[in-house]
Amino acid sequence: MESEALKGPLQFGPIDKVDLGSRPPNLRDYAAQCRHFSWERLRGELFERADDKLNMATLAIDRQADLTPDKVALRFVDARFRYTHISYADLQQMANRFASVLQRFELSRGTVVASLLGRCPELFATVLGTLKAGCVYTPLFSAFGPEPIRARLEIAAARVLVTTRGLYERKVAQIRAQLPQLQYVLLVDDSTSAALPEATQDFSSLMAQAAEVFATIPLSPDDAALLHFTSGTTGKPKGVVHAHRAVIAHYASARLALDLRPDDVYWCTADPGWVTGISYGVIAPLACGVTLLVDREELDVERWYRLLSENAVNVWYTAPTAIRMLMKAGLDVVRQHRYPALRLIASVGEPLNPEAVMWGIEAFGLPVHDTWWQTETGAIMIANFLAETVWPGSMGRAMPGIDIEIAKRRDDGSVELLGTNEVGEIVLRSGWPSMFTTYLNNEQRYRDSFADGWYFSGDQARRDANGYLWFVGRSDDIIK
Repeated sequence: MESEALKGPLQFGPIDKVDLGSRPPNLRDYAAQCRHFSWERLRGELFERADDKLNMATLAIDRQADLTPDKVALRFVDARFRYTHISYADLQQMANRFASVLQRFELSRGTVVASLLGRCPELFATVLGTLKAGCVYTPLFSAFGPEPIRARLEIAAARVLVTTRGLYERKVAQIRAQLPQLQYVLLVDDSTSAALPEATQDFSSLMAQAAEVFATIPLSPDDAALLHFTSGTTGKPKGVVHAHRAVIAHYASARLALDLRPDDVYWCTADPGWVTGISYGVIAPLACGVTLLVDREELDVERWYRLLSENAVNVWYTAPTAIRMLMKAGLDVVRQHRYPALRLIASVGEPLNPEAVMWGIEAFGLPVHDTWWQTETGAIMIANFLAETVWPGSMGRAMPGIDIEIAKRRDDGSVELLGTNEVGEIVLRSGWPSMFTTYLNNEQRYRDSFADGWYFSGDQARRDANGYLWFVGRSDDIIK
């Protein structure tokens, strides 16, 4: 693939974009977009209601199912490269059925529904159906052992769990007695065994009996929608709560930072047990109306390159760990395929080293665009944008609508904003739509994360004269 979008030698200097093709990016002028951006105006465009109600699922599935019902929403691929396609209309019907199941259980709004699943159609039905029913969705990482699963289910007070028979028998059955609040366990059958384990129900049977029409429940923008767990550096897992209004930031960041467009094929490799796999593996891309490639297998170098080429992936969101594994395999394997559709490669999860950014140019003719955000921020806050210069090693610049500074707390608790190239903590002016609303059952810790209207991220960085942010380390690590 030719590197027409770049100029200059392969070095760690700036990568200037000079030709981005016949279709300009969604964000064409960073400064102008920042000047004119308005969260309230965007919300009014996305939710055309006279009242103050909204629901994350309205944007994540209902709107697109109305606009393009027959369009492929999900393109699943299994180990043998067999494809299963699910349209937006079919996905909405699946979500409606799961919402109807929850309604039949007579669950109150705000009830926590958990899933312990890999990448499968049932995952998407569970996420979207939970939101449509006004319940709160929380994902669990399928590689966890019984104790981490038990701790999260207990903290969340989850009343419903959707998982596979195999995962239940290996990881949940032994802790079930310790979770008296867990009332309903729905199993996706992944075995040939006939009898269900005690006190469980068959997911498929419940879905088959459920109504395929369900009116999404309108809620307050501040009502809880998502509960994500983050371990932090020490102590018990923290339950991070996000409200339904977070979907506005999911949508905006997917459009501006990931440049998603309705005719894109998009691939997010994140596991659905973590926040990236839900925010950018389910909600944001569906809200943008794209076709999601969903690989049911784990990372395999040759497989990934084949998938990128065979599916004409336009936007690929992955992690530095995966990129380093691809780099280790060398360039010969990547050059066995062509990738003319690939427009943007982005990364999240940890700082992206300059060599990985430059590897993207060698492998695909495109730099890897680093992004920064946290479970607490709910959506991308800092990014390298498609139309803007990339400085290898930099996290990029603040998203439009996000006020970011480098600061430190004084001894008296006040905030001192720092200048160019001074190292301090990344702080964000509170009030963006996907800002977390609390740490579950730990309001004091939540309050301690803020000072003078700024959220303190715990990440140390500096900002250069061009406004680009450069990661230095975690505050607690630096103190140690």
